[in-house]
Amino acid sequence: MARLSDAFIDDLLARTDIVEVINARVPLKRQGKEYSARCPFHDERSPSFTVSPTKQFYHCFGCGAHGTAISFLMNYDRLEFLDAVDDLARRAGIEVPRETRQHNENPDAKDLFGALEAAAHFFRKQLAGSDKAQAYLDRRGVDEHIRAQFAIGYAPDGFSVLRDALGTDARRMGLLERAGLFSKNDKGHVYDKFRDRVMFPIHDRRGRPIAFGGRVLDADASPKYLNSPETALFHKGRELYGLWQVRQANSRIERLIVVEGYMDVVALFQHGVTQAVATLGTATTPDHAELLFRNAPDVYFCFDGDNAGRKAATRAMESVLPRMRDGRQAFFLFLPEGEDPDTLVRSEGAPGLDARLQHATPLSQFLFDSLAVDVNLATLDGKARLAERAKPMLAQIPDGAFGDLMRQRLTELTGVGARDSAPGTHVVQRVQRSSTVAAPRRSLVRSAIALLLQKPALALELQPPYRFVGLRQPGVDLLTELVALVSARPDIATGALLEHFADRDEAAALQKLASHAMPGDEARWRDEFLDTMAQIDRQVLQQRIDELQAKQRDGGLDEADKAELRSLLTAGMR
Repeated sequence: MARLSDAFIDDLLARTDIVEVINARVPLKRQGKEYSARCPFHDERSPSFTVSPTKQFYHCFGCGAHGTAISFLMNYDRLEFLDAVDDLARRAGIEVPRETRQHNENPDAKDLFGALEAAAHFFRKQLAGSDKAQAYLDRRGVDEHIRAQFAIGYAPDGFSVLRDALGTDARRMGLLERAGLFSKNDKGHVYDKFRDRVMFPIHDRRGRPIAFGGRVLDADASPKYLNSPETALFHKGRELYGLWQVRQANSRIERLIVVEGYMDVVALFQHGVTQAVATLGTATTPDHAELLFRNAPDVYFCFDGDNAGRKAATRAMESVLPRMRDGRQAFFLFLPEGEDPDTLVRSEGAPGLDARLQHATPLSQFLFDSLAVDVNLATLDGKARLAERAKPMLAQIPDGAFGDLMRQRLTELTGVGARDSAPGTHVVQRVQRSSTVAAPRRSLVRSAIALLLQKPALALELQPPYRFVGLRQPGVDLLTELVALVSARPDIATGALLEHFADRDEAAALQKLASHAMPGDEARWRDEFLDTMAQIDRQVLQQRIDELQAKQRDGGLDEADKAELRSLLTAGMR
């Protein structure tokens, strides 16, 4: 996607009334300079969700949800970034830059979408005229509403039915082939890829068909499921079947249940379980894991209880671990032999499935249980083996309470601390990165950053050259970056400033600082900020004096150093 400039985003957010955007979806009540409501992203009895019109961002003190008007639309309305930008741009009466729109409205991609939509329409029409396909869905208990909700269709039994209907010229044939709807034999003959199968369209985040899955009607036919090949629009490792329907059925997605097949998703929806998605004939990938947690805080992986199911669960665990930020949870439900989600929900109903999900195995337990399968924890050797297996796994968990508790659990099981988690350099780097915002509670640098987050324009009060950049203290690099950012974008608001750090390790700490109300009025903030920066400059001066005096004790001062030291000592006495 062509990148939108910072200037455009700043202008868009400056023209957007975040209170108006959110209030249209979540009723807000004024409280002083800000507005509050019950958080739309988690259940709560008393309001902890605040919206600041001056800072142009929202924050929930309960679940930590935060962001600008753009991120609110992405999370609440389930929009992609560009769609959210388009929505706000229309409200503000401004145009998204032409080069961005043209790039995202690639004519070639548009034609491919059109070909896939035409195929989906063709398959739906064929289902209406096929007694055999309808009888199959009747036997599986799939009613008309669910068939329409998932746009289920039927590919007739013939090698050229779709080709004859839609491949009216060479260009259309080419599009259908690139969309993955044709196969080609050794002699170069092109024929319909899907034949005599119930068809399940796979939709993207905007509800457009991008691929298909086909299920055989004849129990003896194989393969049981046939998926579209990877195309310019479809990458199976990045998509989840049913996610579009989940988004449409739920105003807030509290959990996602990951199953293996299309019919499992459809059956769960049929019985009122509208949070089911399926991977597309592949193991859970890191992209899948990120997509799952982007949509729900709790993810349940539902697998068969056999060895294959356990291996699939292990692959899912490996993809999920690096994404287990605080507030996220993952569980594993292993089904009885001979059962799948389809048969289970039909025999036990939604309440039965819910009861099983409540007793699902948490990720923490599954990880240690899996690693300890052939380990005797009654021996020192066994404990050492478990510790060595666990360390590289735990090193993947992001910094936070969950990671700390997992390392604590390892210590409880083995008596071995996880401080040396491999790879060691990675851990050191994480600590160093986090130290930029983990300054002492009352440090001057932290105070300066907090004031800048309240009113970014304060940075414009400083005149280069900036002496403070030479201070060797945690957070100085971040303070330097904030000042530079405001200098380059003088009209930037707090919300846009936080958006700049959205994917950075410092984001959570900055958001926390920005969400706290500062005492006093804005005039006092200016005086406090300038006084704080003056104190930091004095610290820089003292830092240099200490360096020169240490050098003097070692007898290493030259004439230039001596002159500098005299000058600094004189300046320090003023």
